[in-house]
Amino acid sequence: MKGWMIAVVVVVLLVVMGVSGYNGLVQMNENVNGKWAQVENQLQRRADLIPNLVTTVKGYAAHEQQAIQAVADARAKLAGAQGPAAKGQADAELGGALSRLLVISENYPNLKADQNFRGLMDELAGTENRIAVARKDYNDAVQGYNAKIQSFPTVIYARILGFGQKEYFKAAEGAKEVPKVQF
Repeated sequence: MKGWMIAVVVVVLLVVMGVSGYNGLVQMNENVNGKWAQVENQLQRRADLIPNLVTTVKGYAAHEQQAIQAVADARAKLAGAQGPAAKGQADAELGGALSRLLVISENYPNLKADQNFRGLMDELAGTENRIAVARKDYNDAVQGYNAKIQSFPTVIYARILGFGQKEYFKAAEGAKEVPKVQF
């Protein structure tokens, strides 16, 4: 009779440990899924910011681009001008273009577009930091989960119950290469 009681206690303990282990794996799996959802959330935030940034840059660059292009065109015209009359006309065009550029910079030193650009760049930098943190949190959760399903005794029942390894978030090909900035 005593042997029978010991067997029942052992079976009950195994069932409790199995249920507890299963519930732990479910929680860890959901933690990994939640961390990944946060990575996706931050990636979407960045994707939503970029069109606004591009639009702001286009607006700002177009505003400045006209004045800069006018200066560049007038300068090229002056360099290519032959004779005093052509040089005088090209010089007057260059002077006018430079005046417009100076008026822009003097009258609007803190263009609203520039403030928007800086604000969007700050938001984008913050988002990039959030993405880095979310990726790290995800990889930490994956590491804990993968270690758990590979450790004994969990390894015995984890795969049977459908708990497989999760994939780490890895840097893209070429991410280790320093980008080249060219003007």
